[in-house]
Amino acid sequence: MITVVRYNADFKARWDDMVRSSRNGTFLHLRDYMDYHSDRFVDFSLIALDDDKLIAALPACREGDTLYSHRGLTYGGWLMSLRHFDVTTMIQVWHLATEFLREAGISHIVYKPVPHIYHRYPAEDDLYAMFRAGGRLAECSISTTIDLDEPLPFDRGNKRNVNLASRSGVVVEMSDDWQQYWQLLDDRLMERYESHPVHSLDEIKLLKARFPDQIKLYTAKAGGELLAGVVMYFFGNEVAHCQYIASSNRGRELKALPLLFYNLINEASLSGYRYFDFGTSNEDGGRYLNEGVVMQKCRLGGRGIVYNTFVIDL
Repeated sequence: MITVVRYNADFKARWDDMVRSSRNGTFLHLRDYMDYHSDRFVDFSLIALDDDKLIAALPACREGDTLYSHRGLTYGGWLMSLRHFDVTTMIQVWHLATEFLREAGISHIVYKPVPHIYHRYPAEDDLYAMFRAGGRLAECSISTTIDLDEPLPFDRGNKRNVNLASRSGVVVEMSDDWQQYWQLLDDRLMERYESHPVHSLDEIKLLKARFPDQIKLYTAKAGGELLAGVVMYFFGNEVAHCQYIASSNRGRELKALPLLFYNLINEASLSGYRYFDFGTSNEDGGRYLNEGVVMQKCRLGGRGIVYNTFVIDL
């Protein structure tokens, strides 16, 4: 018999084991990542049990009468077991979950499924179950992604930029100087958007300490001067994802970012990753597209995939 209950800390080890073996879970869904900002959100994650076996998990938080796919994560729909879990099971889990949520006073669900490039095995059963439950598309953001099995080349201008940066002595390397890079990143975000990084320096260093193989900083320097950088999140052997990108004025002059990306894309391909994802280029739930940024990413060989958000009224 399948039941749906609210997650509590007693389930932590079983939750993490299920995420690691699931079709569509990533390290973002492990409790040590989710819970680092537990003071900001009221966790209302759900789990589905078949007798006593944990077969699915929904990272979520609650605000008033609305359940959100956890707002501290970019995505996080139902995470599903690889075996003994098909679309008929997902429909049953969805039905039981909505009954549980209604009884808990939830009237709306804001649902962000895991994009398909992060799936270890096909895992869109939740989208069908959600359609059956009356889900509607509320937001659609476009990310720019390279298929590393058949990568498109850099355009002519970026090929020249890579050569220019190399001739100028720009060096790309992994770095542990998070403080210096976070200052550069914060300066650029304030200059362009009057905002700060989503993660504070202390938070990103904490996450790096917890996930040293998944979170890495790469920088481009010349003569010891920091020119540019990117924080990379590595997901299994599926996706190498850019989390934070920044360049100084001098870095733009020396074309440091094209060389940095050239090296990272080649490294990801050689390491067996399937996709290199530059991330989204939107604001206002996808209604505004930063055309300049997305064109730069496309000139490096990327093409579009979507990060969707759905709303379900109970």
